[in-house]
Amino acid sequence: MSDKSPKPQEPDTDVHDDPDEPAFEWMKPASSGATSAAGNSAPADAATRAQPAPSAPTGSQPAAPTGTQPAAPTGTQPAAPTGTQPESRAGRKAAEAAETEPEPPLFAGSSPAGKPTGGASHSEPLPTSALQVRPPEEEVARRNAEREQAAKVKPLAPRIFQVLLAIFFPIILLVLAVRAVASPLFLWIEYNRPGFPGDGYGFSTEDRMTYGSYAVDYLSNWAGPRYLGGLVHEDGNQLFKDSEVSHMADVKLVILSSFGAGLLLIILSFIAIMYLRKKSDGGVRRGLFAGSIVTLVIIIGLAVLAVLSWQQFFTEFHRIFFASGTWTFSLEDTLIRLFPGQFWVDAGIVIGALVFLAATVTFILTWPTRRRRGLGAKSADADETADVEAGTADPTKESAITKR
Repeated sequence: MSDKSPKPQEPDTDVHDDPDEPAFEWMKPASSGATSAAGNSAPADAATRAQPAPSAPTGSQPAAPTGTQPAAPTGTQPAAPTGTQPESRAGRKAAEAAETEPEPPLFAGSSPAGKPTGGASHSEPLPTSALQVRPPEEEVARRNAEREQAAKVKPLAPRIFQVLLAIFFPIILLVLAVRAVASPLFLWIEYNRPGFPGDGYGFSTEDRMTYGSYAVDYLSNWAGPRYLGGLVHEDGNQLFKDSEVSHMADVKLVILSSFGAGLLLIILSFIAIMYLRKKSDGGVRRGLFAGSIVTLVIIIGLAVLAVLSWQQFFTEFHRIFFASGTWTFSLEDTLIRLFPGQFWVDAGIVIGALVFLAATVTFILTWPTRRRRGLGAKSADADETADVEAGTADPTKESAITKR
């Protein structure tokens, strides 16, 4: 090989347009559509690729053999044979997608689109086919009854607050009535009312009012026993004996405890009222109505016992709160001279009257009438609706409905 001999030219391997394209046509894989046709002509194609066709001389055009198609003119691209692999990447992707086989159905007896094919007796039912089975009529009736019962059952919390309000109401009224009696105002009314017994040992009305006010004030303040133990009479003697001061200390403990419990119950009742106003329509009214009934029953029962035997009632009351022997005194002791037996009778009557009056007023104001229960408006609306549906409504009712 001399220097003047022409150098062989390297084949054009420029793949700038598509780096994934093969360098030669015969390296392209055949499509599945042309597999059968390519199988018969495989030897001929191999021979053709082995022997390249000689190029025609310049300016001459070879004659086309009989039964063959004339060659394409120079400068034109021959048409791609049917069934060959596309030359671009997008074409290959489309061909691969077209050749992909459809996915098998998820369940037997159904098409890929999810529709049952039918005909096969051994095909599995769909997972949601059980939802189309209606339960027995007895089961349906039982479920409906349970739902209706659950809808009718009211929440438990409003009922608890109603019960608590009914229990707290009589105690609160009793504590407030005791507080009204344990005051200088009631003491003044008692000492100045006609028929109140005087002191046979020398206390005037002014003396009683002065010394009695000390005793009443001691029950509601935070002073110690010296508040009463330090008082002296005009002659310099101690006004209250030590046993009297000790009993007043016990009374003070009971009174302050009852006042504290009453205040706590008032706060809890206020909370219950606020809760019932938001959560239960008519709950406050029902709680107070029940409480007024309980209060009336209790106060009437106590009044009957007091009337039948006041002395026995008074004795049993003191035995409940005080130790035996600590609350009995002689007639010349200061506590008996300031607070004789008539004073406690009047105090019991006033306390019972105040509680009875408050409970009666509450009972009347919370009586469950149709309007308070909200049945009047509902029945009126139902009657009007029935009349309108029947077509027999009166002109007055129609005008009332129009005004509403």
